[in-house]
Amino acid sequence: MPTYVYAITPGDHPLALDGLQGVGPDGSELRVVHGAGLAAVVSTAPEGLRAKRRDLAAHDAVLQQLMADGAVLPMRFGLLGPDDAAVATALDEQQDLYRGRLEELDGRLEYNLKVSRDEADLLREILTGSDEARRLNENTRRNPDAHDAKVRLGELISQEVQDRQRRAGEEIVGALGPAAVNSAPAQAAEPHFLNVSFLVERDKAAEFSQAVHEDAERRGDAYSYHLHGPLPAYSFV
Repeated sequence: MPTYVYAITPGDHPLALDGLQGVGPDGSELRVVHGAGLAAVVSTAPEGLRAKRRDLAAHDAVLQQLMADGAVLPMRFGLLGPDDAAVATALDEQQDLYRGRLEELDGRLEYNLKVSRDEADLLREILTGSDEARRLNENTRRNPDAHDAKVRLGELISQEVQDRQRRAGEEIVGALGPAAVNSAPAQAAEPHFLNVSFLVERDKAAEFSQAVHEDAERRGDAYSYHLHGPLPAYSFV
């Protein structure tokens, strides 16, 4: 059976895995593969593994436990090796890469921030701040059949939304950057205009959370901030 890989850690990591089970319908038994002063937490991969809720939760539980005790290089759900020997060989062959990544993540945690904004509030700002948008809006109200004006207004509002959301995202990341070690943007999905992960020193996590809270307060009720973490540092691996 193939070997399922959850994470790589330094060889001296406590690896406190008691009470945890791995992926699979019956919860596979976790074990550790050692190589080149590193450790890989693994289990036997079940047949027909798919990203079911129970298995995703089991994978995450292993990572959360490991994260609590030291540096962890998290593997994405579903990573398989041919067998334990192949995993040990990979640890040996890629030891410099893995050690470098673990040093970068040591004592640090990932937090993900998503931000959305009330659409009506944004539209009011655009119509208030853009003479052209306001003129076109008034024109279409007086002339409901003014097709060209409606098209132009829609294009103008769409561009203004993109520009204002981009600037707001840059401002938010800039304001929070000093409280983090690094940041990694990702594609935002509706209703959010910003999706960004921050790498934060473990002993400064409370300060970072406070910085997020203060930035949200400055922007007001029209903005919604959603902070999640600590998370496995996938965005920085």
